[in-house]
Amino acid sequence: MSNTLLTSSILAKETLAVIENNCAFGGMVNRDYETVHSASMRDGYEPGATINIRKPSRYTYRSGRVSVPQASVDNSVPLTLSQGGADLNFNLFERSLQITDRRIQKKINAAAATIVNEIDRVGLLLAKTAVYNCLNPTGALPTTQALSLAAITGINQRLDEMGAPRDNMRGLIMNPAMNAATVGGFAGLFNGQAKLGRQFDSGLMVDSLGLSYAMDQNVAVHTNGNAVATNINGSGQTGSAVTIQPVAAAQTLTAGTVITLPGVFAVNPQSRVSTGVLANFVVTADVVATGTSIPISPAIVTSGPYQNVTASPTTGQPYVIKGAASTSYGCNVGFHEDAFTLAMVPMATPPSGTGARVEQISHNGYTIKVTDFYDGTNDNVITRLDVLFGWAATYPELAVKYYTV
Repeated sequence: MSNTLLTSSILAKETLAVIENNCAFGGMVNRDYETVHSASMRDGYEPGATINIRKPSRYTYRSGRVSVPQASVDNSVPLTLSQGGADLNFNLFERSLQITDRRIQKKINAAAATIVNEIDRVGLLLAKTAVYNCLNPTGALPTTQALSLAAITGINQRLDEMGAPRDNMRGLIMNPAMNAATVGGFAGLFNGQAKLGRQFDSGLMVDSLGLSYAMDQNVAVHTNGNAVATNINGSGQTGSAVTIQPVAAAQTLTAGTVITLPGVFAVNPQSRVSTGVLANFVVTADVVATGTSIPISPAIVTSGPYQNVTASPTTGQPYVIKGAASTSYGCNVGFHEDAFTLAMVPMATPPSGTGARVEQISHNGYTIKVTDFYDGTNDNVITRLDVLFGWAATYPELAVKYYTV
């Protein structure tokens, strides 16, 4: 590499390597849906295109000899692609430098960091709004050994209850405050010397207790509204909205708030047996004063192959808001990799004859397009770094938010 000059191809490879090595959340989620349309992968996707991720059907167990055929219901989750990137301005002298030159490396690293930051930010914002399982409504940091251990085992317990596999594909993305608290809390626990050394040297949590860890400053923050919970109004309710007594004047139940409903317990997704824990629901849109319906996710399903709760909410009893009114919470997220999907796909390229030079490369599910064109007025080469990516919460039940303040 010592004699390699800065070309579009080399720039693309170097930038993609930085993105791949620094994408914290994106590197821990499912990447298997990028090749669903071979023609699109060959010709390039366009911004705004949607990939529909199909989910397998579910069925109920038949007891006995007599056959009971069940209809297959195919569900899909849309993943919408959006374009973005960073643009560099090289003078002709810089384009004659070697790729190892410090000035070039600083530009590449800065541009790649901008792209990585946005990819992770969008994914963690989705986690805040899509994930409904929620722990630690007080928001207290796990600053002691006992609290740190309880936080990690509690996250794993919730993932177990929701049917997440124990296949070494679980992770936890933490904000700086939770990372600092858990590193301190785990300091006295028994660990191998090498693991303790890595944790001490880096100041970051090292994989343990069935989870891979990453610290990310982009962990989203949710702020509860000032609403006070009212009572459920109506029996036998199912679906993606719950009818309630009106929200009081000058109060708002904000989107992203997590609630529980009276008498509604979560069930194991395979056995449909109660976990003994009240099911969590996330509010999907603001409910303002006098509002009488809360839009929620997941939808309430009380029977059949997609049953997710034991019963409809008890009318005349209050729902419960997790966390305090008008309080902001960091949404650290524990998850199995299948809870989320990140697609980063090839783009359509300019036609020949435009004067632009284009290099597009893919590696390990990451794709970047580098486009060079000459600015004759200023005698510079402008370099576009473009990515086309999208996120989807494929199985949000396989994730859990851990609130911290």
